[in-house]
Amino acid sequence: RSFDMKMPEEINRILTDRVSTLLFCPTQTALMNLENEGFRQFNSEIILCGDVMYDAALYYKEKAKTSSTILQKENLKGKPFVLATIHRAENTNDSKRLQQICNGLNEIQKDIQDVLPLHPRTKAILQSQNINLQVKIVEPVGYFDSLALLENCRMVLTDSGGMQKEAYFFNKYCITLRDQTEWVELVTAGVNSVVGADATKLLDAFHQHIGRRMNPAGPLYGDGNASAMIVKRLLQN
Repeated sequence: RSFDMKMPEEINRILTDRVSTLLFCPTQTALMNLENEGFRQFNSEIILCGDVMYDAALYYKEKAKTSSTILQKENLKGKPFVLATIHRAENTNDSKRLQQICNGLNEIQKDIQDVLPLHPRTKAILQSQNINLQVKIVEPVGYFDSLALLENCRMVLTDSGGMQKEAYFFNKYCITLRDQTEWVELVTAGVNSVVGADATKLLDAFHQHIGRRMNPAGPLYGDGNASAMIVKRLLQN
């Protein structure tokens, strides 16, 4: 839950949960959200299983080492860089927010290579708004390339929900370019800084974490066997 009802994703989460009979929760926080919303009183079963995205990251990260060529292609192998993504409508549809984020990324580029796989929609908006982005822009990447970039970057700067978790899977600090996050356990653990679209806050968080090694806060997203647990429960029906 982001608790932001302006997000269509949030509305869809609530509606989907309400019509479901089996609710597989990736985290303890997710389970508590359902309990707080009264789901124990509904015709549903709530199961804490861990996150299937963590399962996938563990399984495919070794395959990515041989299947991805992004580091060689973009001349990044063995070089320090941070990984950024921008695609959410709350940022791209608001020219002031987008300009602030780009200002912050441009400043970071002065200290370290800032790699941005650029979403086509974001690219079109940047062009239409004449916003100058001085980072290393690459074409949108597939899953293996994304995993390779995550494993080799120094830090993640993103407005993606999934990439916030993936940053943690790869022991990387994350700066979230949104006003809130669904993954509050990462903020509580001190590994995710939510800065909105404020360039000053973005730079402060960057300088705070860029030279530090992240200490994981434990198995926040399960032990990598969420998929097996879900299948086992489904087969009981």
